Formats: sequence, structure tokens, C-alpha cells
Amino acid sequence: MGTLKYVVIGVVVVVVFVTTLVLLLPTLHRVPVQYVGSPGYEAFVPNGQTINYNGHTDPTGTLILPDEKTIDNVVWNGQYSSTIIQNHNQIDQLNNQFVGQTDPVNNQQYVNLQDFYVIDAIKSQVPIEQATINGQTYYVIEANNINPGNIAGFYTYQGWVPNFIEAMNTPGTYAAVLPGNSPLFQWTNTTGTVAYQTMVYGRYGPFGGGDVLVLSNGTIIPYGATGNIAGASLDNYLYTQQSYNASS
Repeated sequence: MGTLKYVVIGVVVVVVFVTTLVLLLPTLHRVPVQYVGSPGYEAFVPNGQTINYNGHTDPTGTLILPDEKTIDNVVWNGQYSSTIIQNHNQIDQLNNQFVGQTDPVNNQQYVNLQDFYVIDAIKSQVPIEQATINGQTYYVIEANNINPGNIAGFYTYQGWVPNFIEAMNTPGTYAAVLPGNSPLFQWTNTTGTVAYQTMVYGRYGPFGGGDVLVLSNGTIIPYGATGNIAGASLDNYLYTQQSYNASS
């Protein structure tokens, strides 16, 4: 993801009616909508491209469902679309700046980080329309129909995003914050690198860092959060007060 830039890849939009679940909009016309995934946490993962959908520039990417299945060719339309584009571009720029440099604490090379946007689908179902854009099928998240309190942005090592969502949906997982002198920063592996790297990225833009998900089996996943998309229903992962004390 470190080298991706946003490019417009579509112009003409034709909505295809494909489901039986519908919403009645204020304009009194019926729009076909489907709700995907069982109750749990889902995540939209931008891929660095955008598309012109109904006159708006929207990010595209993949949707990770609570059962770990994925939907490709997803468009995020509505609230936060421009913010997601800006956040992803900033993460991309930071990757270009730091990846390949050496972490001064554990002497390992920095890795590519990836932003993603979690939806609390326990409290807000995720409405999706299927659309054909320039002959390609896309799945459009109608984000304006999701309570903003149930959406939050995060970032971690790009290879760990599916593991992060799986961990959020696993009973017993909790979030904790790393103290500034945590020995975890000195671990000579990707975990130690990402833990410190989120602190570095946290100095730029709307990003925080230095948090970890802790699974019941002891596995930890370092991550950071975006301050400009921070729904209250995900506060346990955004503003955790519990400290994680790692061994060296």
C-alpha cells in the first residue's frame, strides 16, 4: 500500500436492483439495499483508489466481515468519504517517508502501515447497494445510513488488518495502552517495530499510536487510531486507560 495513490477510475453509474431488502427514503422512491455480515465488527480497508459515484469522489477497497470473509470492489459513499481519502493519503506519504529506514529503538526496518475503518455492526447494520460502474460490479456502502457513533478509524501493519478484525470479534480480547518506557518497543520483530512506528506516525496528522489489542491467548497486535473518525461505541479501543506491561 505504500506506493498507492488515489486515482479516479469510474464516471458513469448505473444502479442495479439485486436484493429484496429495501429502505424507504424521504423522496418516496425505493432503493434496494442488502445488509451483509452477522452482528460484530466489520472493517472497510481502502486500497488507494477512488471512483466517481453519483457525482462524488469516493474511496474504494475491501470490506472484512465478522466471519472473516471479505467483499472486494467496495465503495464507501457518504459521510467520511473525503476524510478516509485524506487519511489514507497521509498514511501512504508516511510509509513513503519511513519504510526502509531503521527503527532507532529495535534496529529493525519500518514496515508498511494500513488504515482501516471499523463499523460496529452490532449497533448499526451496514447497508450496501450493488452498482455497475463502467461495466464493473461494485458494492456501495451507504455510509450516511450508519450512525457516526459506530464508525472509527485505525491503522496497523498492513498484513495484520484481518487479524485485528478477527481479534475484535473474539471474546476475551481487550485494548491497552503502552507506557512510554515499554520494553515491547525493543522487541526485534515486527511487533516491536509496529508498536514504535505507530508512535512515530502519531506525530503527524490526526493519528494516535502506542495501543495494543491483547487476545486471551496472549497474542498482541499494536495499532494506532485516527482522531477524526472516532465513534463513541468504539471508545474501548480508542481511549483505553489500561496499561499493558510487556516483558523484555
